Amino acid sequence: MHFIDLNTWVRRKHFDFFKNMANPCVNFCANVDITHLRTFVKKHNLPFTQTVVYIVSRTANTVKEFRYRIRDEQVVVHDQVHPSFTIMTDVEDIFTFCTVNYQAELKPFIAHTREVMDFRKNNPTLEDEPGQDNLLFLSAIPWFSFTSFQHPMHAPPIDSVPRIAWGKYFEENGRIKMPLAVQAHHGLVDGVHIGKYYQHFQSLLDEPDKLWEV
Repeated sequence: MHFIDLNTWVRRKHFDFFKNMANPCVNFCANVDITHLRTFVKKHNLPFTQTVVYIVSRTANTVKEFRYRIRDEQVVVHDQVHPSFTIMTDVEDIFTFCTVNYQAELKPFIAHTREVMDFRKNNPTLEDEPGQDNLLFLSAIPWFSFTSFQHPMHAPPIDSVPRIAWGKYFEENGRIKMPLAVQAHHGLVDGVHIGKYYQHFQSLLDEPDKLWEV
């Protein structure tokens, strides 16, 4: 982790413009094509949700703007960010946050994620470590598809953790598609960066064998 020198930062004016807005987030929702991914997870007997969490996290760690966070009046860049996602517990209709350490290799990540998920299903929590901002807040909504999505936010203080959600996949013209919503603080992330996020995400979906590569 390191701090950005705001005096020389190329987007300082953009940061100052958006940071004090009541709602400084930008949010996009688009369908991604998971046709090849579905074949891949079935072939290798991989859990779909954990694989998507991995791809979401890997992409966020690749696009550096998704590792920026606001701390007071400064901006930090994390070396790595980690997923904190929602799962259903064994109590009816109650969910829990499930925070795991991101790992670059797919199979170790899935193994670690399974262990934490099994623990959290019986030990639910809605808390993260105080002050921890090297996270991604993720939500899986498998019960229905959607065309937009709005996440709750802390205000104040400034909340700059990106939120990403995906919904129920569906068939369209012989392809399998899934809605993916991406929300980020506009002081740190512009549409072009979210565009890079979608492009990289889709590239992994189109060639899922790349998921074995570190």
